[in-house]
Amino acid sequence: MNLLAILLKTLLSKNTLSALAKKTGLTPAKLKKLIPLALPLLLKYLTGNASTQSGALSLLGALGQHNTAKALPEQIAEADAEDGSKILGHIFGKNAETEITALAGESGLSGKEVNTALDSIAPVLLSSLNTAASSAKKKKVDLSDGLDLSDVMALLGGGNSGGSLLSGLFGGKKPAEKDDGLNGNALLQTLLQLM
Repeated sequence: MNLLAILLKTLLSKNTLSALAKKTGLTPAKLKKLIPLALPLLLKYLTGNASTQSGALSLLGALGQHNTAKALPEQIAEADAEDGSKILGHIFGKNAETEITALAGESGLSGKEVNTALDSIAPVLLSSLNTAASSAKKKKVDLSDGLDLSDVMALLGGGNSGGSLLSGLFGGKKPAEKDDGLNGNALLQTLLQLM
């Protein structure tokens, strides 16, 4: 199991989709089309950005500003769209318009709808990455051989703060998957080296 799969499962859960629909005015059906297309792309760009020292330090600084332990639906309800828009600008850089247009075409949503949804998802994504990296560092999880489900449960499972991204959704252990920049494991490895 990789970080992308965990984040997708969590963002596509009924409670999170409901909060995102309420926040954005989009239907859960539209969001279900967009999220599986957008999340791998965001992780790919974040991984690419973190491959340079300046990009990694910039990401680390952004993560430090997004460190809430609140549950995902609550984070989405409180997400600052202006902050989300700035985050997307940093993630996509000069490719922002091209990628938003491509996501709109693939999902059947308008560019405005894609922007609205991603503006609410971006702060939550940074918060999730911060939680994962911080927990991995505290628990001294070794990501060099990949990230499997028990590692992810240790990374994102959350005490009694109510901030768990998993909320008991998974059981059993699956083998780690290769990271091609889309599943987020290389991104976590980079962040752990910096923290």
